[in-house]
Amino acid sequence: MAPAGLVDALRRRVDGEVRFDAGSRGAYATDGSNYRQVPIGVVVPRTVDAAATAVAVCAEHGVPVLSRGGGTSLAGQCTNAAVVIDWTKYCHGLVSVDPEARTCVVEPGIVLDELNRQLGEYGLQFGPKPSTHSHCALGGMIGNNSCGASAQAYGKTVDNVRRLEVLTYDGARFWAGPTSDAEYERIVSEGGRRAEIYRGLRDLADRNLAEIRRGYPRIPRRVSGYNLDSLLPENGFDVARALVGSEGTLVAVLHAELELVPVPGYEALLVLGYPDIASAADDVPKALEHCEPSQLEALDGRMAQLMREENAHTESLDNLPAGESWLLIQFAGDSREQVDRQAHGLLKAMGRGEDDDSVAFSDDPRREQRMLRAREAGLGVTARPPDGRDTWEGWEDSAAPPERLGDYLRDLTSLLREYGYEHATLYGHFGQGCVHTRIPFGLTSADGVRDFRDFLFRAAELVTSYGGSLSGEHGDGQSRAELLPVMFGDRLVRAFGELKALFDPDHRMNPGKVTSPYRVDENLRLGSHWRPAYDETHFGYPEDDHDFTRAVLRCVGIGNCRSHRGGVMCPSYRATGEEEHSTRGRARLLFEMLGGHADSAVTDGWRSTEVKDALDLCLACKGCKSDCPTGVDMATYKAEFLAHHYKGRLRPAAHYALGWLPLWALASRAAPRLVNAALYAPVIGNLGKRLAGVATRRDAPVFAEQSFLQWWRAQDRPEPDPADPRTVVLWPDTFSTYFHPNIARSAVRVLEDAGFRVTVPTEAVCCGLTWISTGQLDTAKRTLRRTTRILRPWLEAGTPVVGLEPSCTAVFRADAPELLPHDTDVQRLADQFHTLAELLVRRAPDWQPPQLARAATVQTHCHQHAVMKTDPDRELMRRAGIDADVLDEGCCGLAGNFGFEKDHYDVSMAVAEQGVLPAVRDTAPSALVISDGFSCRTQIEQSGTGRRALHLAEVLALGLDGAAPAHHPERKVPRPGVRARDARMITAAAVTAAAALGCGAVALARRRT
Repeated sequence: MAPAGLVDALRRRVDGEVRFDAGSRGAYATDGSNYRQVPIGVVVPRTVDAAATAVAVCAEHGVPVLSRGGGTSLAGQCTNAAVVIDWTKYCHGLVSVDPEARTCVVEPGIVLDELNRQLGEYGLQFGPKPSTHSHCALGGMIGNNSCGASAQAYGKTVDNVRRLEVLTYDGARFWAGPTSDAEYERIVSEGGRRAEIYRGLRDLADRNLAEIRRGYPRIPRRVSGYNLDSLLPENGFDVARALVGSEGTLVAVLHAELELVPVPGYEALLVLGYPDIASAADDVPKALEHCEPSQLEALDGRMAQLMREENAHTESLDNLPAGESWLLIQFAGDSREQVDRQAHGLLKAMGRGEDDDSVAFSDDPRREQRMLRAREAGLGVTARPPDGRDTWEGWEDSAAPPERLGDYLRDLTSLLREYGYEHATLYGHFGQGCVHTRIPFGLTSADGVRDFRDFLFRAAELVTSYGGSLSGEHGDGQSRAELLPVMFGDRLVRAFGELKALFDPDHRMNPGKVTSPYRVDENLRLGSHWRPAYDETHFGYPEDDHDFTRAVLRCVGIGNCRSHRGGVMCPSYRATGEEEHSTRGRARLLFEMLGGHADSAVTDGWRSTEVKDALDLCLACKGCKSDCPTGVDMATYKAEFLAHHYKGRLRPAAHYALGWLPLWALASRAAPRLVNAALYAPVIGNLGKRLAGVATRRDAPVFAEQSFLQWWRAQDRPEPDPADPRTVVLWPDTFSTYFHPNIARSAVRVLEDAGFRVTVPTEAVCCGLTWISTGQLDTAKRTLRRTTRILRPWLEAGTPVVGLEPSCTAVFRADAPELLPHDTDVQRLADQFHTLAELLVRRAPDWQPPQLARAATVQTHCHQHAVMKTDPDRELMRRAGIDADVLDEGCCGLAGNFGFEKDHYDVSMAVAEQGVLPAVRDTAPSALVISDGFSCRTQIEQSGTGRRALHLAEVLALGLDGAAPAHHPERKVPRPGVRARDARMITAAAVTAAAALGCGAVALARRRT
């Protein structure tokens, strides 16, 4: 608990965000490890000096402090009962660069990829590159002594740090680095706390000189323990490097001066196949004898099997040669000839040829990245295997001497088998002897926890017997700190304690980690005492044993949702920089909501305002469903939560106005011109938006005067036979029917040209998307059941159904089968529902689309990215002669109802401006802008880009008609004018509608109650 006066003092004196609410505490309660400790509070400083002030305030109140970067630590370093200082939102500056000296100075919150992006103009980079490079912070890398695959060439973080500006708990602030005798004498002569520390460090090193030289294993991947060896005279008495890897237990890092390396001009990758992972490891010494690779990685057949079962990174697997395990050896150089020569020289030394089926070679950067992506994806792929055996860290990154690695792996495999953990995957940085694995520990039963603890001590003895390290990458934290005496012996561990006492005598900096540690089986995120609540849910969660709790546990804290570029997730995090508004932060709060622990931060279950607030900025884009390495589907969890949260209660107005959009669109047929006039009337329109919970800065989409269904009925076409293989059902979604009917008309034109016979349901049908996204799941289920009854003749005949709106297609392919898992018609519909491109590419392979010969900027709808993917669309555009630049700029920000809601406009626009809108503005005037999603088109058209986006169906239809695709004429609708007589009618209608809406909402709430 926060002591009296702490919160007020922090808010009064710290320039930053001070958060001691349950939601913030819950979001920071765990990291990527097995451990969980609810923090006292969170401080997000706006400046480095503000962070120093926060530490001073905490020291005045005797409160522990935890410095946190990306929060991806796998050993429990980033969870503690302390005040968490999150550096990443504001303290992420690149302070200076010295290209000649190849150094830079950074603030601790800067993300590695962002640092390297900014260094790109100098042709420099920071060498170590962990797999979390898209979101790990440099402060965290320094705290953990991070490595990554590139450490083969550049070493660990400790090898690339020149100086650190640090702050002790008691307020000493100074720069530290290598210390000559003269510099040491100067520091000591100045007196004060810094002098006291330096004298103590010299004394500590001198008294333990022989033990330090003898007790530290001489291997490239020793990350465990404090770096007392950096204090040796032969290592320059380097205080900065002694502090690297101390996991925030000694000091807070305020600035870091880093050493940089040139970006390699050329790279090549050689992949060698082996019958098993130990055989692959046996060849590592031979490879290192004949070359100096920039990376030497490995993965085993079990990991490849999991990728195939999860349909993840299959293109990476397709590039691997024959074998059941593989070494991936990368070379870097100044020319292609140089890297090719290294690779072919190694092949000759290994007695293999490039034509062997167990060999793959590439000097094509794109192909290399595809192959390396398989290795980089290890943690995500192995965390939630399809066989239901949840795997956990604990022995995640042990390291052995590379020359003994094969034998160590054989003994480790035997130990795993002895405990029934034989399903563990083995992979890692084999060139430096570092082995990654996740193990199916039984962390929810007393017996399982006992086995977990016993195994760790046995494994520690095993790796120590090989002269290895407990940790080769992720540090000690809590998962290995208790094991340190096994590796270092009691005397060195006592020296660690002396070092801790020298910098932090009161044990207030990240206490209980590294020294005086918690037991490895304390503070478990699960554990035998974990008792989560169980409630009946609406969705079936078929991939999680039909259990919402297991679905929430998919998040293991990898943190890819905190990336800043590429992919789709997580748009709200990218806009806000808030942990609480990342996929991981929301998953953490949902975990707390389950109430499995006595100290759960969230205490009111489904009614929780903390969880509601965190989910409020979730755009339900579904990006996490595909981009999260473990497949977290926060859009589904949000819908589930909203259904329970508002059960029997009045909902926000937007849930009725936007959630019931299909009904209002159908009602608009009575007088579409009058409805449009009302929506755009200056006073009435804004009043209506406010009453409906819609942002007044948004233009309402204009209803078409003639809907697609009205046009279709007027055609009086003969009804095709459902059993005719040429018959297809064109799905009349709300958006293509009532707002942009030319899209549906264009689709009819294209489908008929491709030889299909089109039919359209003339009764009102709906996918229920808007009800799902607002959590009105009972209504959504009723809507889906009615829809499948109407579609039943075509379902029974196996007739393909073609969707034009990606979000509706995604409902039928993903949401509906989970919402109605036992409805056979829904399951049939999921199999028969196709996108336009899927149908044309796969079922009309001989059809030749019109040749457009145009460039195009293409924005993919998030739901398509997550569920259907874009390969058929890319192929169709290729066949049509469209030079497509498919954007990788994330979400458009509108995301269905999200961007229309009154409190979301600013976030919506911030998301759009991070990539999509600038890319559209940069599109050449002669190029097309293509987007199949109604939300994406609306955002592009309403955001001052000067462009109107076309649906692919429109582009193809215009090409068939011989017209040059240009701006969509139908959507150049002026704001409808309002005559005086109409204004009176509009006012009366608006009042009546508002009253009806209010009465209906109240009646609904009463009925549910």
